[in-house]
Amino acid sequence: QVQLVESGGGLVQPGGSLSLSCAASGSIFSIVAMGWYRQAPGKQRELVATINAGGATNYADSVKGRFTISRDYAKNVVYLQMNNLKPEDTDVYYCNGKIYSSMTSWDDLWGQGTQVTVSS
Repeated sequence: QVQLVESGGGLVQPGGSLSLSCAASGSIFSIVAMGWYRQAPGKQRELVATINAGGATNYADSVKGRFTISRDYAKNVVYLQMNNLKPEDTDVYYCNGKIYSSMTSWDDLWGQGTQVTVSS
């Protein structure tokens, strides 16, 4: 069974920076893509950034130029560096992984979520 465990997050002032990390562990055959999504209460979960097996990245327009997603392929860890944070970035951030546990079995997995609060 594969699990995603997130760390990071917290409270930061506007203009500040935070870093999130998400480690995939368990029976991993291969990872198609990993990414970060966020969700505010009463709203749908939305894409923040993704990175695929080849290293191609995709960002929401609202975070382009401020957030950077990266991945440690050896450790199965994905990172999200968030700079110049704004109050509207306040949300619960979820790690996502599309992971094969065998040649024929894959799952769309989610982490437990971590709170990011941007406030003065």
